[in-house]
Amino acid sequence: MAQVTKSTMIGELLQIDENVAPILLNIGMHCLGCPSSQMETIEEAAMVHGINPDDLVTKINDFLAGNPA
Repeated sequence: MAQVTKSTMIGELLQIDENVAPILLNIGMHCLGCPSSQMETIEEAAMVHGINPDDLVTKINDFLAGNPA
């Protein structure tokens, strides 16, 4: 099972499982295809969008484990 951390890049996350995109879109990350977003960490992207990065990482890891909240 894949797990991510706050330092995982958005581009890497989408390579792990592109089905995580709706989680990111639902919190306002609408430029997932933008080259600069691909090089942002989950922590950086969360902070730009006013989201707690630890909560986002937990939500993503739950999804990747097959336990969507």
